[in-house]
Formats: sequence, C-alpha cells, structure tokens
Amino acid sequence: MDEMEEELKCPVCGSFFREPIILPCSHNICLACARNILVQTPDAESPQSSRASGSGVSDYDYLDLDKMSLYSEADSGYGSYGGFVSAPTTPCQKSPNGVRVFPPTVPQPAPQQHLLPQPGSLPPIPRNSCITCPQCHRSLILDDRGLRGFPKNRVLEGVVDRYQQSKAAALKCQLCEKSPKEATVMCEQCDVFYCDPCRLRCHPPRGPLAKHRLVPPAQGRISRRTSPRKISTCTEHELENLSMYCVQCKMPVCYQCLEEGKHGTHEVKALGAMWKLHKGQLSQALNDLSDRATEAKEFLVQLRNMVQHIQPLSVVLQENGVEFEACLVAQCDALIDALNRRKAQLLARVNKEHEHKLKVVRDQISHCTVKLRQTTGLMEYCLEVIKENDPSGFLQISDALIRRVHMTEGQWGKGTLTPRMTSDFDLTLDSGPLLQTIHQLDFVQMKVPAAPMLQLEECCTQNNSATLSWKQPPLSTIAVDGYILELDDGNMGPFREVYVGTETICTVDGLHFNSTYKSRVKAFNASGVGQYSKTLIMQTSETGLPPCDIQSIGSVAWFTFDAASAHPDIVLSNDNLTVSCISYDDRVVLGNSAFSRGVHYWEITVDRYDNHPDPAFGIARGDVLKDVMLGKDDKAWAMYVDNNRSWFMHNNSHTNRTDGGIGKGATIGILLDFTRGIVIFLINDEQQGPVAFEALEGAFYPAISLNRNVQITLHTGLPIPDFYTPGEADPNGSVC
Repeated sequence: MDEMEEELKCPVCGSFFREPIILPCSHNICLACARNILVQTPDAESPQSSRASGSGVSDYDYLDLDKMSLYSEADSGYGSYGGFVSAPTTPCQKSPNGVRVFPPTVPQPAPQQHLLPQPGSLPPIPRNSCITCPQCHRSLILDDRGLRGFPKNRVLEGVVDRYQQSKAAALKCQLCEKSPKEATVMCEQCDVFYCDPCRLRCHPPRGPLAKHRLVPPAQGRISRRTSPRKISTCTEHELENLSMYCVQCKMPVCYQCLEEGKHGTHEVKALGAMWKLHKGQLSQALNDLSDRATEAKEFLVQLRNMVQHIQPLSVVLQENGVEFEACLVAQCDALIDALNRRKAQLLARVNKEHEHKLKVVRDQISHCTVKLRQTTGLMEYCLEVIKENDPSGFLQISDALIRRVHMTEGQWGKGTLTPRMTSDFDLTLDSGPLLQTIHQLDFVQMKVPAAPMLQLEECCTQNNSATLSWKQPPLSTIAVDGYILELDDGNMGPFREVYVGTETICTVDGLHFNSTYKSRVKAFNASGVGQYSKTLIMQTSETGLPPCDIQSIGSVAWFTFDAASAHPDIVLSNDNLTVSCISYDDRVVLGNSAFSRGVHYWEITVDRYDNHPDPAFGIARGDVLKDVMLGKDDKAWAMYVDNNRSWFMHNNSHTNRTDGGIGKGATIGILLDFTRGIVIFLINDEQQGPVAFEALEGAFYPAISLNRNVQITLHTGLPIPDFYTPGEADPNGSVC
C-alpha cells in the first residue's frame, strides 16, 4: 500500500487529494488547488469559440488552446497572472513531484467596513479564467460554470479515505474535545465512533437511542466501505441521475442530455454494462502489468547478484584473479622500468572498467526500483478503484487508468529487463611483445567467439534461394572478426563454405529446387574459430506431387521479373509480373530465380500488340546483354515471333522458321527440362516447332525482350502440360 501513496497526492499541494476534480487531460487536482492556479486572460484572447467546460470537452479538444495559454512547456509553468480574488499563497512553489506552480497574486481589496463576508463562502471565479494542468501543462479556458464544470472524482476520494483510515493506528472517538481516546464502538445509525465515556454521555442506551445498533470499530469501518453507493447526478442537470454512457464522448450522461440533443446522435450504452466492461478491461490490463512487475522483481534480484560479483578491485584480484595478478606482476617485473610505467596504466584501465561496470549496474538498479515502485503504486491504486461500486465515478477515470496501465506495461517492454553490463572481466595479458615496443603493450582478446545464434524469424527460402540471419549471443563481449556460413549439397552430403565475411545476413542463390539443405555458422577472431551454431534445415520450393514423381515431373516454381537487373527502359507493374518498354529498341528483362535442375514450365500472355513487333521469349545467363534482342549473343536461347511466324535464335543464329504467329491475347509457353537438357516453346497450348535447344547445362534465368509496341504478363507456378511425358526425343525432333 505504501507505493500507492504517490498516486493519492495532489501535484500542486503535495498532500492527499481533497475534493479532487478531473481535468480534460484525465489528471486530477484538488478543488482548492484548482482555484489557486487559475489565470485570468484578456477578453481578446478568449473567443467564445474557444470556451469549453470540463464535462463537454474531449480528451484532445484542449490542444489548440495551448497557443493562448499563459503557461507553456518551454517556460516550465511560469507566467503572469491577472489580479482576482484568490487564496493567499507564496509567489512561487514547487510541489513534491517536481511540478513548478506559480500561483496568482492576490490584490488587496479596499477595506469596506459595511460589508461582511459570508461565513464559508468562496470568492467568485472571474470571467475569462484559464486553468493549466500542473502535470502535462495543457490549458483550458473555463466557461460560465467555472470549476463546477469539471466532474468530481468520487472514486479517488473514496480510495484516499480508505487509505487514510488503513494508516490510522486505531480508530479514535469523534466526540472527544481535546485528545481523542480510542473508540470502542460505532453506531451504525449515527455513523459515529464513540469511546466509553462519550458513549455513556452522548449515546445512552435508552429512549430512541436504545434501538440503535452498536458494533465494534473494525466492523463499523467495514460497514462504511460496503455502504450502498451514492446515486450520481449530472453536472449539467443537477436534478437528473446519470443513467447512460456516451461512447463517443466517453462520459456518463443523463436522460435530459439525450433529450436536449447534445448527445442525441451519439452512441450510448447502459451505465451498468459499460461499468462492467471497463472493469474487465482494467483487470485484464492489470494482469499484464502484474506479469511485468514480477519480471522486474526477478530482474532486480539478478542485478543485485551481479553487484556481488562485481566487487571492489582488490577482492576481484584475490578471489577471482589470483593467477591473473601473479602473471601481471611477474611480467611487469621482467620488463623493468618501462614495463612498470605501462603496468600502472593497465591497472588504472582495469579499475576504470570495474568502476564503470558498478556504476552501470547500480544506475540500472536505481532506475528499475523507481519504475517498479511506481508500477506497484499504480497497481494498488487501480485495485482500489476496481473495488468502487459507483459506475459513473468509475467510468469518469477508467479510460485514463486503462491508458496509464497499458503505457506503464509498455515501458517494461523488450530490453528493459536485460542487464546492461556483464560481471566478467574478459581481459588477458599477452607477454609476447618485444622490449622496444613496450609502450604499445595492451590487453588482447585470447578467447574464441561464442557460437552464433540463428535468428529463425529472419531465415527463409524462396524458390531456389535461401536467406540466413544470425547474431552473437546476448551479453557476449568477445570480439568477432567475421563469420563462416556452411551449407551441405542438398543431398545429406558434406558441408562446404558458402560465405566468409563480417555480415550477419546472407542470401545463397542457385540452390537446387525440391532439396533439403542443412546450414550452420561459426564466428572467428584472432584467437581462433568458435563453435558452430545449431544446424538449421531448410527446404527449397516444393512440388505439390508425391515424392516419387519429383524426379520425373519436376518442381513448381514461383517467380517474378527482376527489376534490379532489368534494362532502364523496362517498365514493371502488377508486382513485377507485367512488363512494358518505353523504347523502340528491344530491351531484355530476366526472372528473379535461376533454374539448374528439374522440369519447369511458365507462360506469358500478350496484353498489347501493336505494329507487328517481334518479341523474344526464352532463357538466358545472368550476364546476358540487355540492350539487344534476346538470342543475339551466346548468353541467351530464345524464340522470337511476329504476327505470322517464329524463329529460334542463339548467338545470332536463326533456325527453324515455323508458321504461326501471335497477337493480342496470345499465350506463349516455355518448358525447360534439365533431365534432358532441352527447351520447348508453345503458342496457344500447341508446340511451336521441334525441340528448340538441347544439351543445356548450368543455371538459366527466364528471360524476354520487347519494345514499346508490346506489353506482356507472366504466369508461374504452372503444372507441366499434359502432352509432355518422360521419354526420348524422336528423330524428327518432336517430343514423345
């Protein structure tokens, strides 16, 4: 309960809240303190359109009023105040929570002997008054209702009352005149605590008082807490009870508020239903925050254990570094005067490192302790709020509490409960340098790196490419010069190195389709090579067919055109599946996947075909020329076709002229079979000519060339055409 006390204190006076009101920013302030920090603004700065009351302003309506506020976040709350009647205060105060408050000056009215103040009356609120929240510095201009326009926080008032009662050592008599004695009974009807003398004097057991029920003080305190809840009334219609909840304005409303039209078009719900809903939401948020608080407590224990390990330097050398000290002193003695000077420098460095470790961990302990105390206080306060049985009062503050709980829970996010420092001293002295280089003597790392950790969430395969990502273990301070990535051959064979370097992510292209690869990585530095990471098994693109059909039919591959390697005149759209060109000359674009094994089939449809151009379709190496027709060099194997006929072309050699062309809506199919090393072309589902090319080996990319008169769209992931079955090519070149 002690941690909750800061939640129950006013940010202005620093005392427990008395008659707290809720500002539009969801912060609370005592009613008397609110009067003390009012500011009177000139009429010119207070347009009627800017006036608002505390009950009718949404959480963000007051943001625009900051421009007219005499407070600002830049001047930390300082400002000049107009003269109006207010309680006398000092010129400048600073509340216990660090919020600086500059109350208004109080002009001394001229003495008027014939006017007597009314007992208990409060001075009126001057026109054009402005109040600034002392916590978030948001400003709001009051309307004619003044501070009465802000709802009272009855829930907070009840929690403060219960907290103060729980802190009292014993319940005192309420009728003792000087030093109250300890109460012995409570009258449930009178709602008064009595000591024995006062009970006999003021509450004799006769007459009408004989029917009153007297109970022990502790039971009376409980009955006070469980008394029926008060019926709340509307701040705008004081004779109406709050019975509904406006979802849009997030506030309880009465029937007359709905009738007058202010909330008539808003969505409203029953007060009791929203009360239960918000209690459930706050309870759920508290469960999550409670888990964070438990983790924080365990984390503090871990940090305190680290402090015990990071002891003063002499203890470290005696208990954990006796051998280290002996080696250091022996080497320094052997190197005589020059080494003695360097030794002093090295010991100072170790001491500085030790002090740094202690400071970092202690600072983290302090920060985490303060945050945990604040979290615990908020949790206890919320639990007390949940106990309240006043729906409207609860709903006035539930949204703000739920946001605070979520925000506090988020502050315990990833990384907050991770130590910022290790307790190990990874320093080893190397005595190898020669005497003439003694001034360069320094600590060197004599440990090999730890095994890297594969980041499974970032490792993936796409078609016949695999991407792997890794990192060093948390808290590892051993230097790493680079990494070695190894893969097997996809057939349970031996591992081989595929990457050596300093990067922690690598993409390996050109793998076999339908294959399972094992991968692992290790780190190295000047001291040697560390251990391997755990082995990761990855599968390249699979076929939808049974395993027995994989070798004979092949795998289904999905790919798109590659924008990075395309000629600059190429225009890609539709997620890189549709291609057009801005040039009259032929330009080449490749697919983003290379094939080296299996049987693959893809199709291309002609979306636009003007002026009888002759686009080319086929396969190519990665270094094919991009500014000439596909097939002009020895890096491409293609079929180019116009509206009447087609030719096969490789290395600028034209062969097998075949009748039959293309037009808008035509479909060109390309079948690449590595089991035979051949390519076959189709137009509108019919084979175009004989087998186009044979004896193909290596890796090939799907490729096309076209000019501005053509637009095509790629279709991948297609099954092998029905006419194509395993077999040998016949003497005429057609497929059996």
